[in-house]
Amino acid sequence: MKNIEEIRHSLSHIMAMAILKKFPDAKLGIGPTIDNGFYYDFLLPEKLSDADLPEIEKIMQELIKQNIEFKKTTVSREDALKKVKSLKQNFKEELINDLGKDEKISFYASGDFEDLCAGPHIKNTKEIPGDGFKLTHLAGAYWRGDEKNKMMTRIYGLAFANRKELAVHLNMLEQAKLRDHRKIGKDLDLFIIDPLVGHGLVLWQPKGAMLWRVMENFWYEEHLKNDYELVRGPHIGSRSLWETSGHWGFYSSSMYPPLEVGQSLEEAKEGKKNKVKEEYLLKPMNCPFHVMLYKSRPRSYKELPIRWAECGTVYRYEKSGELSGLTRVRGFTQDDAHIICSRDQVKEELKRVARFIKFIFSSFGFNDYKVYLSLRDPKNKEKYSGNDEGWQFTEAVLEEVAKEEKLDYVKEVGEAAFYGPKLDYKIKDILGREWQCSTLQFDFNLPARFDLQFTNDQGKDEQPYMLHRALFGSFERFIGLLIENYAGAFPLWLSPVQIKILTVGATHTDFAKKLQSEFLAEGIRTELDDLDETVGNKIRKASHEKIPYTLVIGDKEMGSDDLAVRVRGQKDLLNIEKQKFIDKIKTQIKHRDLNL
Repeated sequence: MKNIEEIRHSLSHIMAMAILKKFPDAKLGIGPTIDNGFYYDFLLPEKLSDADLPEIEKIMQELIKQNIEFKKTTVSREDALKKVKSLKQNFKEELINDLGKDEKISFYASGDFEDLCAGPHIKNTKEIPGDGFKLTHLAGAYWRGDEKNKMMTRIYGLAFANRKELAVHLNMLEQAKLRDHRKIGKDLDLFIIDPLVGHGLVLWQPKGAMLWRVMENFWYEEHLKNDYELVRGPHIGSRSLWETSGHWGFYSSSMYPPLEVGQSLEEAKEGKKNKVKEEYLLKPMNCPFHVMLYKSRPRSYKELPIRWAECGTVYRYEKSGELSGLTRVRGFTQDDAHIICSRDQVKEELKRVARFIKFIFSSFGFNDYKVYLSLRDPKNKEKYSGNDEGWQFTEAVLEEVAKEEKLDYVKEVGEAAFYGPKLDYKIKDILGREWQCSTLQFDFNLPARFDLQFTNDQGKDEQPYMLHRALFGSFERFIGLLIENYAGAFPLWLSPVQIKILTVGATHTDFAKKLQSEFLAEGIRTELDDLDETVGNKIRKASHEKIPYTLVIGDKEMGSDDLAVRVRGQKDLLNIEKQKFIDKIKTQIKHRDLNL
């Protein structure tokens, strides 16, 4: 089988040919391959809809059957500009102008179509499996990702080696739609994002807030077991703080502009000049606050390592078009911690965190993930803070830890944080897409910038190292992935409602309320549905809400100490004595059973 990437790239060209047959005046943008397929950006004379895709796909099929050859030519920059001008393709002209003056530029011709492209491509369209691709959807995309440029029409396509592989992927996409955390979040009444509140800002409904609280309680419990101490910081900090930390210079593309806090909104609306200028910034990270806590008094080597943890909400700039449910937001809560330690403690502390991350993932049922060792780009050192010696030491230690902990990792040059290298953990979702969650970052820069010191065992001042780490990454993204992983049918210990009690009639309400109180007293999250509806309707609602256990209370149940329990996903009723049922549930919760 020919390289699937070459087939996908060639299909993007075939799609451009099809578009030009339908719209001869269309302007071409770029048409790269992506995971599982390809896309091409067009400036079109009229609007397209998804309903037009079958027609474009049909034209592509007709072109493929013509056994068109792909032929490469290489020309000078001057000749390349002449060529695209003759084709009236101004976007291609812009791309060529960005290239070096002496650079040779390649085109690929396929039939009477010719496109600026570096390749590679297949030799002939007969190498394309005609039943292995499908155009899927349209999207808007600014030319070169810049909001100041024209909005183009992006057409996406999938491409695989054969019909079977395509069908498998399409089925997976359908399953993903059913599992979409935005849809399930609405259906289960977990959260909302309202534009009046602000794009990228999440409001948690009672059930979603309960899920959050269960996770946060688990997080605090496990951190205290692992010898962490809890700290807290504010949501804003002075401009001077972020200048000292380096965020002002190195991280400004992800931060919001300063807030002027030297006057009130009323004074600003009246146009009054403030006497003293005070600029604060919304925090994108918690680390500078933890640094200042460390600096609040002298420290001794006997105190190290210090492990400080905080669930702190941070704010980072995201373009509105890039926001997506819980996985891409503007305000999110990091389960953050910073470990301040001596040089000889660094390796063991890194290992402790790596094991902690593994424990967290397995506790929530995530076992398919990849680790990326993010390193500095040695060719672009101005992007980073610190000296070569510090970078060489920290990168070497992180890789040693990755090897010794037998992590499945790959190196990514140029992906380090500005203050140090890191290990990024990315969970795979139902589509196989990777989402960064946990991160373990090595920092020798902040201690230097803030002149952190401790008195070592020789009575001399020594600078510590600082480790940044987050286990969930953010509560928002982690919950979004949890929703999709379980399709909203959470394990019992995580489920916002663990038992739903349904009454047959009004005469059963008092008994049902008493039963609910017993469960609540045992720490079991229980809801009562005593609305004036049919039992069948109540059962259907509880099933839709994906409640783990449902109890129906009628005359028979009131006269017995046994319970007839409907178990989520099972047809047969579980007949069990009440205390045994309570004990069973408490055991499942205690062991964080993932099976239900």
